[in-house]
Amino acid sequence: MSLIHLRSGFETGASRLVAGLMSGTSLDGVDAAVACIAGTGPTLKLDLLAFTHRPYPDRLRSLLLANSSDATSSVSDLSQLNVRLAHEYAAAVRDACDTACISTTDLDLIGSHGQTMHHLPTPFDCAGLPVSSTFQIGDPSVLANLLGIPVVGDFRMADMALGGQGAPLVPYFDTLFFSSVEETRGLLNLGGIANLTVLPPGATHGDVIAFDTGPANMVIDALTQHYFGEPFDKNGKCAAAGHPNENLLASLLQDPFFSKPPPRSTGREYFGESFVQRIMGHENVSPSDLIATATQLTASSVHAAYRRFIASRHPLDVLIVSGGGVHNSSLMSALSSLFNPIPVYSSEVYGIDADAKEALCFAVLAWATVQEISTNLPAVTGASHVTILGKICLPGPHPRNI
Repeated sequence: MSLIHLRSGFETGASRLVAGLMSGTSLDGVDAAVACIAGTGPTLKLDLLAFTHRPYPDRLRSLLLANSSDATSSVSDLSQLNVRLAHEYAAAVRDACDTACISTTDLDLIGSHGQTMHHLPTPFDCAGLPVSSTFQIGDPSVLANLLGIPVVGDFRMADMALGGQGAPLVPYFDTLFFSSVEETRGLLNLGGIANLTVLPPGATHGDVIAFDTGPANMVIDALTQHYFGEPFDKNGKCAAAGHPNENLLASLLQDPFFSKPPPRSTGREYFGESFVQRIMGHENVSPSDLIATATQLTASSVHAAYRRFIASRHPLDVLIVSGGGVHNSSLMSALSSLFNPIPVYSSEVYGIDADAKEALCFAVLAWATVQEISTNLPAVTGASHVTILGKICLPGPHPRNI
């Protein structure tokens, strides 16, 4: 399908089938959603047809982990992974289409976040010029040509070119689907990193506050893998078997990131291996207690950010949670306790699948890109002005359906 064909659908108000792909800092796999989308802006209609999660094979995940660290990364590996992930993304799209009982040829568009390997939002010198940067792999042009479908990818760079953090990107989606004229709503996504969006009543894009609060599942997952050989703390059982170490928790919360005012964003380069090693260095604390401490760290850092930067101006009426962390009962219980009497709900209560939300977001962002709609929020990212996010990659006339 050509870009002209896509645009003609917007002009006539026709609905389109759009896939969204999200692979986050947890490095556990790729989420794929297929949705029927129609309309624009406040009139946008979104109908989720299918959602799937495709775990990364062990060898692929190990290679991604190795190349997310300065000490073990390789230019050759990163070049190969950029293409290898596009094949994984193509397989995830096929999985989602199979679940939706459609063919990939029925799709009109794909939005792909890519896999973040490094994120450097604060400018520093590079060959005599201070720049900020971000690096996502899983090449969208390869994906477009593998499936024969237009792909929009690499969403962060345009915002960063204008001095923004390039993240978070979800607040555009949050504003469309969660704004209320009566309530101040907090939208908390618990992926590898936790990010919070705050929507005052009747919020327009200029009123939105959003930023990364710190680690969500990333540190918990790393500890669970190290001590128990499991990819994550299922239902929060490991944390429930222990108790947070208050001295260690207090020390971790002194990290300078947690007091840094928004706009701010972060990732594995900050809360990855070196941060986990700080926790594991406390050999006199049991593994279950360490995981309980990391779980409490996530909840406490979210609440501390709310208390420090939000509460006095926009006290929340409700906190709405999505992402993999919503299934961690220990984490959700800690959040409910800290935010009490503010109710804490899953986004399912508001009609958005908690697991599919971020993948749906990138379907919506791609839909906006081909309509030439700006979706960065300078009030959130710190960019100098609005811009159109993403690179549009069109397939050739004879796509390789590998």
